[in-house]
Amino acid sequence: MSEQPVGLMDPPNGYADWLADLKGRIHTAQQRATLAVNRELVLLYWQIGRDILQRQAEQGWGAKVIDRLAQDLRAAFPAMKGFSRANLMYMRAFAQAWPDAAIVQQAVGQLPWGHNLVLLTQLKDPELRLAYAQSAIAHGWSRNVLNIHIETRRLERSGKAVTNFETRLPQPQSDLARESLKDPYRFDFLGLSDEAHEREIEGALVKHVTEFLLELGAGFAFVGRQVLLDVGGDEFFIDLLFYHLKLRCYVVIELKAGKFKPEHLGQLGFYLTAVDRQIKSEHDNPTIGLLLCKTKNKVVAEYALGDKSQPMGVAEYKLLESLPAELQTSLPSIEQIERELTGDGPSPPSGA
Repeated sequence: MSEQPVGLMDPPNGYADWLADLKGRIHTAQQRATLAVNRELVLLYWQIGRDILQRQAEQGWGAKVIDRLAQDLRAAFPAMKGFSRANLMYMRAFAQAWPDAAIVQQAVGQLPWGHNLVLLTQLKDPELRLAYAQSAIAHGWSRNVLNIHIETRRLERSGKAVTNFETRLPQPQSDLARESLKDPYRFDFLGLSDEAHEREIEGALVKHVTEFLLELGAGFAFVGRQVLLDVGGDEFFIDLLFYHLKLRCYVVIELKAGKFKPEHLGQLGFYLTAVDRQIKSEHDNPTIGLLLCKTKNKVVAEYALGDKSQPMGVAEYKLLESLPAELQTSLPSIEQIERELTGDGPSPPSGA
């Protein structure tokens, strides 16, 4: 009688759990190995760039030495694609941008080289570049997502909304809540004119909810649109309802197509009370409200929020905002950068 195939044998008790644990450990080990290889590669590129800088400064070597170096390194390591002249120039710029080896080892070394090229070519301010690097690591941004956040100035807008969180929420929740809201919010992806009405904007945001969540930032989860609230037999509808996973609270978003008015906060406060009493569980923190309006007077918003006991914020939104065509064409695209790494394309514009 033939033996039963191994795959059909009943595993012993506890085998499934043990197998799942082993798979998890193997996957973690693979990730660590990949990260370690990436760190070594980025550090190597930094060291090469530093060496080029030092020799050019101390021995007066000109730019032609990079052409010779690219030729010699590609001849010595034909299987590696990172030794084109363009990439050696990026290594030089990389070392110039990050003169401190500790930052390379502890921060940007955790990002792939493609991410570092985006940071290098898109941002000139060292502190801002480091802030985006740290956010990319913390949130696991892909290269394309990092590029989008830089183009839309996400970090520069974070924490800019007018709120009363500092006095209405406990620490550290107030700091996290404040940093979670921006001003202005950019809805370039909607394809709407600047005169769009509230319901048009709301419908388009739901249609493009993935991009909307990306613009809102990490932690937001979509709950629903036009969420029904039955209060004393009367029906009310919340424009957009979210849940923030880090703040552990619901977030009510109301849209106003015109200028901010103090009375808008009365309606928003009513919705916050209703959500707290009807939807929020005992484990959730108090509901937060965000009023998105086309324009606002900052002083008026601060006054209007001053006597409100519930946590609220006021921010503007912008539907259409794009770079001038001449500026767009002066910036290298991701595709151009990738071509440079393989030596198949022209050099990026000067100043990139």
